[in-house]
Amino acid sequence: MSVRGDNERFRSVFAACDEGQKGYLSREDLKVAVVMLFGYKPSKLEVDSMLSSKSGAPGIQADEFVKLMSIKKSAKLNFGEQRQIFSVFDTHCRGFLNVDDFKRAFKRVAPNIPEHIVLEAFREVDRDSDGLVCYKDFEFAMDYGGTED
Repeated sequence: MSVRGDNERFRSVFAACDEGQKGYLSREDLKVAVVMLFGYKPSKLEVDSMLSSKSGAPGIQADEFVKLMSIKKSAKLNFGEQRQIFSVFDTHCRGFLNVDDFKRAFKRVAPNIPEHIVLEAFREVDRDSDGLVCYKDFEFAMDYGGTED
């Protein structure tokens, strides 16, 4: 699909999810929109991240939504790219990331995210709660974006 086609689709989903035609998507509206577009329910962390990028409005406005969804679509990665990203974060070549590796990686790629959000992300990605993120945990998070009940 072309960029123009994607943008039209994103605007159409925005309109469908803008409950009450407020002109913006609330937290719940945004979750529904991501499910419609990408087929999974975004984690609390992912929703917080998207909402933190918005302007002064009470939710995500159409132009911001289109931009975020375009970035999200282009971020879908194949296995080789995922493995390469993990290797860049695994600076000690141990095959896992500890919380310090995770914080260091976030500082490099998203320096404005508060540390408590990074720690929450680490806890979400560390699926077996062993204090380490192995490649399987990392791959799961990259492929599915996490889930939230």
